[in-house]
Amino acid sequence: MSEAPGFDTHRRPPAAATRFDDALPLTVVLVRHGVTALTEAAAYSGSDGPGPSLTTRGRLQAAQAADAVFRVGRAARTGAGSTGGMRSGGLWPDLPRPTALVASPTARTQETAAAVGRRLGLHISTDERFAECRFGEWDGLTAPQIEQGWPGELAQWHSTGTFVPPGGESYAQLGARVWDGLTDLLAGGVDRTVVAVGHAAQIRTAVGQALGAPASHWARLRVPPASLSVVRLWEDGTTEVTAVGVPTDG
Repeated sequence: MSEAPGFDTHRRPPAAATRFDDALPLTVVLVRHGVTALTEAAAYSGSDGPGPSLTTRGRLQAAQAADAVFRVGRAARTGAGSTGGMRSGGLWPDLPRPTALVASPTARTQETAAAVGRRLGLHISTDERFAECRFGEWDGLTAPQIEQGWPGELAQWHSTGTFVPPGGESYAQLGARVWDGLTDLLAGGVDRTVVAVGHAAQIRTAVGQALGAPASHWARLRVPPASLSVVRLWEDGTTEVTAVGVPTDG
């Protein structure tokens, strides 16, 4: 089978197919951190150093994301409403409830993960493989500032998946280390749900690879702050994308 463009650094199997056996997957709930001052400024905030903390709004988003994660694997409830009925309580009730929590080492993800950990009663494990992309000399800059200093290069980073910014990482390089982290989680056992708190580009690489999409397509995925995305991984390499960028602060 030929390799798709952008997979030069890391090979992935095709996306999920319907299964007709009893094999159980690992479920990973990918949580993006709440907003920081750089998020609100639309600046590129990478993993070189601890980075900024959550804003007041970001801390609220983290609490809302924690509430949403708590609902994963729980049955929905039906109650009366003005339109005749409403459902609340559970999210994806067919999934196992979360029993482990891992996070990127940056301040914003550790703070978001702390809110999740308090809500679920789970300890945070830190894994640098789930850190955001390293943007190198672009870190802390907005798109117009990057374009001014490096004309055309930001578009290449987004569209090719293999372009490396000065002192940073390509999407494909980021994806390689993120998938290594997911592979280790899978080796830790199936029939369980792990919550991984991370970043926009990092989550795109996990979802994109689970879909079998080339790195040149990963930037097309929308992952809002404090949103949930869910991927499922089987030991034979089968993958499933259950959800992408589900908001928790609306």
